Amino acid sequence: MNRITMQRNISVKALFILALICLGWSAQATADATANALDAAIGGDHRSAENKARDQFRHPKETLQFFGFRPDMTVVEIWPGTGWYTEILAPALKDNGKLYAAQYSVNPDASYQRRYLGDFLKMLGSNRDVYSEVEVTHFYFPYELKLGPAESADLVVTFRNAHNWVTSQSGGISFAPLAFKAIFDVLKPGGVLGLVDHRWSDPAHEDPNAENGYMSEDRIIKLATAAGFELAGKSEINANPKDSKDHPQGVWTLPPTLAVGEESPDKYVAIGESDRMTLKFVKPAK
Repeated sequence: MNRITMQRNISVKALFILALICLGWSAQATADATANALDAAIGGDHRSAENKARDQFRHPKETLQFFGFRPDMTVVEIWPGTGWYTEILAPALKDNGKLYAAQYSVNPDASYQRRYLGDFLKMLGSNRDVYSEVEVTHFYFPYELKLGPAESADLVVTFRNAHNWVTSQSGGISFAPLAFKAIFDVLKPGGVLGLVDHRWSDPAHEDPNAENGYMSEDRIIKLATAAGFELAGKSEINANPKDSKDHPQGVWTLPPTLAVGEESPDKYVAIGESDRMTLKFVKPAK
């Protein structure tokens, strides 16, 4: 090997090493920016003390980081309810990203859905500094299934909603396949579905209609993979081993609902919120 060839090889190796170092710096800078955006949103004054008190059970920062959230993403939040997670996602995405809130229909069947939609819209209007860039779409079976522009989202998140997609509705029809297809369609190739729900431990003995609010990981994974997703990871971030899952009013016996009637809620407060699965799926790249 002559001197020129040797010097050329050394230069190529040096450039390769430099590129790796730069990639490492870039990845760390992105991680730092994401952590800072989430910290600012989670600690923001726009969040109520009541909502902040639930961080110990819902672990929003760790959960979103597990899903690969970045503040420059296009994100769809499915059925945000009264906006617990929207309070975090909206400010974190406001400057460099995009948030679609796929809410209930404007004329849903259930009264609680009408109430949640109304409260959510009031929240958006009450603080334009935080929520002015949130775009509301409607996700309601079986016809309102456009969560956002096709193949536009980097990340779709849904929290404690999937069990509702298998309950007896409209003559016992399960809408879960429609839900997962709609999610698949709105994601870019390579995009991520992040799902959290109440976890039933024994797939062989779960309620097929999830009337107790719990579903097994196996069932969720089968539904997601049938729609074309690939399982990319599981996390125990939102696990609660104290949840025995045999409560008189199902998962709603536990906080925050505490549907215990005249029974003392103390023992359920001591359990905390439900044991939850945290699953990450990927839409395969084309």
